[in-house]
Amino acid sequence: MDLLMCAPCIFGVEGILGNELRRMEAQEVSPQNGRVLFKGGPEILARANIGSRYAERIQVVMGQFNAFSFEELFDKVRALPWERFIGKSDRFPVKGWALESKLHSIPDCQSIIKKAVVERLKERYRIPWFEESGVLYQIQFTILKDEVTMLIDTSGPGLHKRGYRAKAGDAPIKETLAAAIADLARVRNAARVIDPCCGSGTLLIESLLAAMKIAPGIRREFAASAWKLVPSEIWRMERTRAREMERPKPDFMALGNDIDSDSIALTLENAKKAGVGNNITAVVANITDFKIDDDGGVVLCNPPYGERLLDVKAAGDIIRQMGNVFKPHPNWSYYIISPHDDFEELFGRPADKRRKLYNGMLKCQLYMYYR
Repeated sequence: MDLLMCAPCIFGVEGILGNELRRMEAQEVSPQNGRVLFKGGPEILARANIGSRYAERIQVVMGQFNAFSFEELFDKVRALPWERFIGKSDRFPVKGWALESKLHSIPDCQSIIKKAVVERLKERYRIPWFEESGVLYQIQFTILKDEVTMLIDTSGPGLHKRGYRAKAGDAPIKETLAAAIADLARVRNAARVIDPCCGSGTLLIESLLAAMKIAPGIRREFAASAWKLVPSEIWRMERTRAREMERPKPDFMALGNDIDSDSIALTLENAKKAGVGNNITAVVANITDFKIDDDGGVVLCNPPYGERLLDVKAAGDIIRQMGNVFKPHPNWSYYIISPHDDFEELFGRPADKRRKLYNGMLKCQLYMYYR
């Protein structure tokens, strides 16, 4: 049974996510703005949840249509086959968003969609009310320029929540974004990766998980783990498949520095929770202590942005310091994410390549130096 599914993602990561889903044997993969559509059976649903490094979540697409009135919204939602998933006692709350649409009231949309689903299930199950005490089927809707997409979430907590980062530093980078940066930096081909402003260690940990092909969701559960549509045997088989794909790399090392001792302790704690503690070293050091050697490496960095006015000069000073110590060398490459439009001027030389990425709602550039 093939399902149409949707994987929302950070803007700028659609192509990377699309390639990942193709490697997972998903079919009809179609990257779009902020999401990737694809098809597959229950095994692909489980595989994508367990193995995707870049998707924010995995959703089943129930239907897509235009709606210009609440009456039209009600009728078209009611026409969808909700009984295919939702049982007589299951929970089915509704949430979503609307942009640039006639149907701009989120509470009204929620209420109308809920009522439409209830009416559909009343007809199919021939019961007057629903106790909603069973398995969770979170209904989600998106309405963009009057185009409605109706979805059911399969993931539960977002897929960026790998389970290793219960605590984070002051300005943590999202795990899915860190994984995308590691992919763009091709850390899988490197001997070591270094983050001289490591914070809670996310860039280093995601690099290690990718290099050793450890599935990011191998240690957690998902909303669809309880669904009848995806039997427990499929989840067991997909977890076994993921573990069989792991490739330990005892010689691959991650090195972290930070001026804050608490951040260093947090990096080491998070790495241990992620199962990569044996491949990481982290010590207290200033960015000015960074030195290159002939052994080479890949540097990944998410320096402080200076979002408050008094911090802007300090953030600029850090970028200048990076430019001084991140010297051009055939065995070294540097990948630095920053929202600063004048980054290259502060750094002291133009990037070999740039890529637009979003860190939360903040538009950034990944500045790449590899020549």
